[in-house]
Amino acid sequence: MDSLTYELTLAGLAVGSAAALTGIGLVVTYRATGVLNLAHGAVAMICAYVLRQLVVVWGWPLPLGALVTLLLVAPALGLVLDRGVFRPLALRGSNPAQTLVATIGVFVLLVGGAVLLWGPGARDDAPVILGDDPWAQLAAVLALACLVGAVTRWTRFGRELRAVVDNRPLAVLAGIDADRVAAAGWAFGSFTAGLTGVLLAPYVRLDPYGMPLLVVEVIAVAVIARMRSLPVAVGAALAIGVAQAQLTRLHPEGWAGPLLQAVGANLFVVALLVAALVLPGVGGKGRDALPPPTRAPRVPPALWLVVGVLLLLPLGLAGSDLHTAVQVPALAVILLSLVVVAGRGGQIALGQAAYAGLGALFTALLAAAGIPTLLSLALSVPMVAVAGLVTARPAIRRHGLALALATLAVGVAVSRFVLTQPYATAGLSLGRPGGFSDDRAFYALELVVLAGCLALVAALRRGRTGRALAALRDHEPGAEAAGAPVPRLKLLAFVLGAALAALGGGLLGMGLRAFDPDQYDPVRGLLWFAAVLVLGADSLLTPLAAAALLTTLDAGPQAGTAAALIGLLATLAGRLPALLTLLPDQSRVRAPSAGPAGGRRHTHDRAAAGGRPPTGKPAPLPTTRPGGAGGSPRPAESRTRPHGRAAVGEAPPRTSHRAGLRAADLTLTYPGGVTALSHVTLDLAPARVTALVGPNGAGKSTLFDCLAGTLRPRRGQGRITLDGSDITGRSAHARARLGIARTFQQLAVFPSLTVEENVRLGDEQSRGRKDPAAVERSLRLLGLAGPVRHRPAADLPTGTLRRVELARALAGRPHTLLLDEPAAGLDAGETEALARILSALAADGLTVLVVEHDPDLVAGIADTVHTMEGGRILS
Repeated sequence: MDSLTYELTLAGLAVGSAAALTGIGLVVTYRATGVLNLAHGAVAMICAYVLRQLVVVWGWPLPLGALVTLLLVAPALGLVLDRGVFRPLALRGSNPAQTLVATIGVFVLLVGGAVLLWGPGARDDAPVILGDDPWAQLAAVLALACLVGAVTRWTRFGRELRAVVDNRPLAVLAGIDADRVAAAGWAFGSFTAGLTGVLLAPYVRLDPYGMPLLVVEVIAVAVIARMRSLPVAVGAALAIGVAQAQLTRLHPEGWAGPLLQAVGANLFVVALLVAALVLPGVGGKGRDALPPPTRAPRVPPALWLVVGVLLLLPLGLAGSDLHTAVQVPALAVILLSLVVVAGRGGQIALGQAAYAGLGALFTALLAAAGIPTLLSLALSVPMVAVAGLVTARPAIRRHGLALALATLAVGVAVSRFVLTQPYATAGLSLGRPGGFSDDRAFYALELVVLAGCLALVAALRRGRTGRALAALRDHEPGAEAAGAPVPRLKLLAFVLGAALAALGGGLLGMGLRAFDPDQYDPVRGLLWFAAVLVLGADSLLTPLAAAALLTTLDAGPQAGTAAALIGLLATLAGRLPALLTLLPDQSRVRAPSAGPAGGRRHTHDRAAAGGRPPTGKPAPLPTTRPGGAGGSPRPAESRTRPHGRAAVGEAPPRTSHRAGLRAADLTLTYPGGVTALSHVTLDLAPARVTALVGPNGAGKSTLFDCLAGTLRPRRGQGRITLDGSDITGRSAHARARLGIARTFQQLAVFPSLTVEENVRLGDEQSRGRKDPAAVERSLRLLGLAGPVRHRPAADLPTGTLRRVELARALAGRPHTLLLDEPAAGLDAGETEALARILSALAADGLTVLVVEHDPDLVAGIADTVHTMEGGRILS
């Protein structure tokens, strides 16, 4: 091995050792707590500053300073995070997305605190604790990894850790102190972060922004290890570190040479990008998306008037220099992109700073080519929107933690490979459009653009697309079952968000009269995300308030105040409501509706409004059934249609000669070899109620999900046909648009939408089956046509929500209705009313499948009953 190769290998081992420490800490913390700690790098930075403060500033001996930093300060910081931030979230049952937001809050808080304490400048006098020998660092890392592996495998604590990872509730029932395990995980994770920081500090810039981002980049090794395997994390870190060092000896030529050189020098960023976009994602589909707002009040008109006056004040009262004021509207447009993506769409988007930077960069490049500045800005917006489309397409299939990592990886990659590279930005300047060089004129232009963007987003939120995005945020499987095209909605949100961020980024660069990559740093993007979440991500007032707050605090004499304040609030986000939700709520003060035709209200409006009769018993649904509510089941031909539907002009019964929905020889095997379905064949006949019964684990829900499209068997493992056409490969939303509606065992309503908006969504997404009266008919049929229609679903009891979910399914005029445990949570009166509704629907020609444990309900409505056990239909 020649000397250069050897020296580069040693340098790579030093970097890889620090990355391996990060991987070890992240894996252990995740396994002990279930939290992906994005604040790991910020903890590393704080510990590096503490060691420098003790040794360089206060003159402590290096060994003593290192022991205090690594054995006292770092673990104590982890314990503080556990007790003060993450344990309260765990006790409240917060989902992974909320804990992820808390880690972002900790990241921003620690960065802001470091700036307040030590200033924003870089330090080059950090003490060296293991000398210049990378073999010592490698030995320390390997010894630590072996120690962790031994503790995990052969000690009681290791067994408890594995038990908590496998099933925390069951481990608690077995007497394991899960809080103690989590505290140990946080303490150890912070220790490894501190060790990473003090090892890296002498070789990189020790500043509050650079080091945390550098450690964030090496999260790739933990993702490669699937957040579980320490050997894989260590091996990946060392391999990437050595490869990155060796690539520095290459000097490619040609137009792509600078880019290839940048890639070789930032191999951990490449690994993060690949791990986040290509490898299987961390987390899963379910509760790891941003939760819906607890309340989304309409901003009082008087408050909008006050905000408008405040925005206009600089034009009349300020002097000629509006350097600070011109940043507010531009930043507000950038933050408005987060209202679309994160607030309305519920997606964790951490890369908006990259799109803003690209908007400024493309505007500067086009202006340098001789294109007028305003036209350059107008052209840069669709260019960045296309970039948003390209980067979002591989990310939209991911959820929660995996989506957060994917968007963060895109943001870091754009910053490292484009915005900060001389080949893309050298010599660039960015001026203002002709006629708007004066601060007042440019500020007025920004206000006009901001008003237009607010109007655009407001119109989006009020329309069917806005409702579909809110449904996606509130309950993605429910939105898909209602017929919402989830992938296209996500793409729309990301592309529109990228376009808005680009517009704001270009305006920000014009306002500053320069292209400054630091304005679009990924760390700044995390600060923006945290600020929007803290104030209320689904409010149009949020970007204005956040932009004013961030700009004002950053312009103050004490740098870091904005980050510290926003970070502190973000750490409490899971326990405190968003600040703007504390505004007086005027969104629900509406007059009761008399129906679309303006007719008189029905006599059952008291029940429809969710009220109770004087007896205190649940109000019955407005339907009748021949023979009385408790009569025996009758053939479909003898049932009459419910008067609730006839009252609004129902179409003729749909009893045409259809083959119906059929599952043929269906087999489904889960990873690990567990067979959930084995050669199942099921025919659902039109105008009949078919019931599926059996013990838990029999395969009922799996078969149900296969029919609905939530699960799809692999090729050769059976077919699902609708009227003879193969729909096995169709998605859930495609099947909903074909006329197959479903409900869920766990309620799938959209709590931030009103009852009427929930039901209207089912009609709006039913392609080709639009009926102007469908929404009103469904509301009246299910007893929801009174004032309750204007109430948000979050405020309603379970029985009413079951009716809302069923009304939404019926609003799409389906021909097949799949009901999963429809009586769950209902009392006897509500169950009896549900039975009358289902019988009447079948009499009207609807194909109904019911998976239900209530034998009385099954006996009262089912024409055919199938029993399942062990993944097979027995009868």
